[in-house]
Amino acid sequence: MTMQQDAALPPVRNWDPEIDDTLVCRAVRDETHDVKTFVFAPRQPCLFRFRPGQFITLELSIGGETIHRSYTVSSSAARPHRLSITVKRVPGGPVSNWLHDTMKPGDTIRAVGPLGEFTPGESETPRKFLFLSGGSGVTPLMSMTRTFDDLGEDHDIVFVHAARTPADIVFRRELDALTGPGRRLRVAHVCEGIGTEAHWAGFTGRLSLSMLGLIAPDFLEREVYVCGPGPFMKAVRAFLEEGGFDMSHYHQESFNFQELVADLAAGEPPQDAPVQNAPIEDALQAAGFRIEFAKTGKVFTCLPDMAVADAASAADIRVPTSCSRGLCGTCKTKLISGTVEMNHTGGIRKREIDQGLILLCCSRPTSDLVVER
Repeated sequence: MTMQQDAALPPVRNWDPEIDDTLVCRAVRDETHDVKTFVFAPRQPCLFRFRPGQFITLELSIGGETIHRSYTVSSSAARPHRLSITVKRVPGGPVSNWLHDTMKPGDTIRAVGPLGEFTPGESETPRKFLFLSGGSGVTPLMSMTRTFDDLGEDHDIVFVHAARTPADIVFRRELDALTGPGRRLRVAHVCEGIGTEAHWAGFTGRLSLSMLGLIAPDFLEREVYVCGPGPFMKAVRAFLEEGGFDMSHYHQESFNFQELVADLAAGEPPQDAPVQNAPIEDALQAAGFRIEFAKTGKVFTCLPDMAVADAASAADIRVPTSCSRGLCGTCKTKLISGTVEMNHTGGIRKREIDQGLILLCCSRPTSDLVVER
């Protein structure tokens, strides 16, 4: 009896948001009382190709408004059939609350990415890492850890995660399980308070240089990756410099999407906004272009060599933007009239540009503009 060989199966293509940017929610998982993981897959069989530590930008219609928000991928890059994000509910945050309250298996969203440069890259030889995360900043470092474990890469990793209480530790059980026999991963949880866990055996207080010395005495020899709220990263950087760490081996996520949402909800002015004064205002009026936000009716002036988002901030007008370099897509909006020069780094699709969309953070006017915002 002769057996006929099956025809070769066609290869599964990589997911390309230029072709189909729709993702289907496959699962929703509770991580803590205010953190959920959302698992997505493409509509048609595709593979996600990304580097651990990268993010995707979601496009959501909420309350009749299109909102773009970026979230770090928390899943392993070695499992390309599914992609997950892990989202903390932010008080007043329109997207995080919508995801927590609305998103369910079977629902669809639009997305672009993955993008981002906060990634350890590839290495054929074992390396020594120190991962320092605070709050929801655990997600990119979790993606790195999961990827290394799935690939069997024998890296020496010390993973330190800071949280308010033990109940707020994201991925607590999984991280502890990954420290089993044969694995070179050490995990230390640091909590500001013990909450309701009376028998907490971990570290209590805020992460400091002396505490780090107890957890990882050889921290000076490690490649350090840091992600978390701005004050957390600032404090970590300061005590590492105090401890004599070679900062050429220091890496931190350069923008924080959760803080962006919180700041916008609170209506606080951006910390790095230029201070407007009379000479600057006079110069803008004399040499700049008129920028109008059509929906809000706000009008301001922008110099030719200035990004629209920066000019808006100088005029005390809030524009949602995180990366400030055309990467995350958060400030994407419709250009109704006028022309700009836009130098982006992947946060917008070609077909979106063809449809008249721009990124305010990296678009410089070459005429007066009317923007749909």
